Amino acid sequence: MHVSLIDLLEHALLDLKASWVMWILLALSVVDLVIIVERVAFLRSVRDDIPRLAAELDRLLRQGRVREALARMKKSRSAEAAVVVAGLLHADLGPASAEKAMVGAAALERVRLERGLAVLGTVGNNAPFLGLLGTVIGIIEAFDILGRPVDAASAVSQAAAALAPQAIMSSIAEALVATAVGLFVAIPAVAAFNYLQRRINGVGANTEALTNVLLAHLAAETPPELPAGSVTASEGAE
Repeated sequence: MHVSLIDLLEHALLDLKASWVMWILLALSVVDLVIIVERVAFLRSVRDDIPRLAAELDRLLRQGRVREALARMKKSRSAEAAVVVAGLLHADLGPASAEKAMVGAAALERVRLERGLAVLGTVGNNAPFLGLLGTVIGIIEAFDILGRPVDAASAVSQAAAALAPQAIMSSIAEALVATAVGLFVAIPAVAAFNYLQRRINGVGANTEALTNVLLAHLAAETPPELPAGSVTASEGAE
């Protein structure tokens, strides 16, 4: 008996049913929750008063107290201060070197801040499609029940025919639940992704403002006195 590829795929989907899609969506929801909680807690831990930090940096640099400026930046756990530390460590090499060092440090900090966001974005974009897959499987099951031949002379067939509408409604309900679960997983993931991305963009803007304070002093016609070796990489490691 010849069996077509479509028949084989249909039987495979009907054997699997839509429950496995639900389990995948449940696992993704747990992963989402863990990432969201961890990222929010991390961003709170590296938050600082950047306007006050910029004012302190400007004051210390105006007074030529580069070592104290470096120590003050190291006390802050913010990503913005970490970038300025890289610039201060290269300040004695000139504005161009300091700027390059801060660009590299900013790139590394951004990678640290964006950790886990790719997972949130992927789940937010694809969870509805997983739910839709569960819906399609449920609809296929409903049409399969509806299309089964009924032998009027058979008592078993008559009983099955009587239960067919109930089985069809059950399959359609399961299909709709899969879509709802997919949306339930995707919506918080997208919302959290947008919120965290906005926070990270804010950190980037603060970083640019803080680094420009340092570059303004380094590029001044009468820059603060920076004796060679006054701020070295070895001090930065302390």
